[in-house]
Amino acid sequence: MTLQEIVDFLKFDIVIENNCLITKMNTLKDAVEGEISFLSDSKYEKDLAITKASAVILPSSKARLLPSSAIALASEEAYLDIAKLSKLFSKPIVTSDISPVIGENTIIYPTAHVENGAQIGSNCTIMAGSYVGCDVLIGDNVILYPNVSIYRDCILGNNVMIHAGSVVGSDGFGYAHTKTGEHVKLYQNGNVILEDDVEIGANTTIDCAVFGSTIIKKGTKIDNLVQIGHNCVVGEHTIMVSQSGIAGSTTLGRNVVMGGQSAVAGHLTIAPFTTLAARAGVTKNITVGGVYSGFPLMEHKLWLKLQAKLAKILQS
Repeated sequence: MTLQEIVDFLKFDIVIENNCLITKMNTLKDAVEGEISFLSDSKYEKDLAITKASAVILPSSKARLLPSSAIALASEEAYLDIAKLSKLFSKPIVTSDISPVIGENTIIYPTAHVENGAQIGSNCTIMAGSYVGCDVLIGDNVILYPNVSIYRDCILGNNVMIHAGSVVGSDGFGYAHTKTGEHVKLYQNGNVILEDDVEIGANTTIDCAVFGSTIIKKGTKIDNLVQIGHNCVVGEHTIMVSQSGIAGSTTLGRNVVMGGQSAVAGHLTIAPFTTLAARAGVTKNITVGGVYSGFPLMEHKLWLKLQAKLAKILQS
């Protein structure tokens, strides 16, 4: 779309002098010329000065922070506007007419389905009821147990194992809200990347990114019934135990351990070699690795002392 067409669609009262072509939506940090971005959270204000986006939807008070190469589209509801716009840039579910490519010694069960454009490596096993979406790339020695779903554009490395019922690449839970309470879908146009030697348990869900990729790095092991939100990055050799979860745009360092039912809020960073005990709740960045417990979160040793004191109070 041209930038003027976007402006007209969003009903902005602006005439664009440099009516460039916009081919994609992206984050401020990753956008390049020909792409449009937005600012709705002050956490990302620092990225305004370095963005290479051709246009940015943002509050009028922040327009002065943009480089001269970016056109400011003033809006007090930037997140809502970008949600409306995302539908126009959403990718069709099936986009290829190229037959799938299947490697040597790969076994695909009769009731599994592989879409056009998919590429599957050698020595893989795709079991009954599994679905491999359009333009998915799968490496060698991969096992998809029954009823695994891999959505379009996702990438699986070598030696990946995904157990029954898990879903990779489904939409993240993203909605903008109108002043009268309606929920407007933010279309998720990214993908998921699973690097080599990742294992995922049964009935786990990993959401695709809004833009870019949700990434599960090499050697990570994920238990059953785990939820990973859109645009998360899970570091190498991380362990996530059953019923744990991380909200969107959170980054875990390498060798993080998340105990059962532990959870991390969105847009946070967790230091490498951090262990979260069962039911720990993280609402702030963790900058130093260690063992943490409880909600509100605290060092595990302090949590143990607190529990001992509470027990004495209850017994008195």
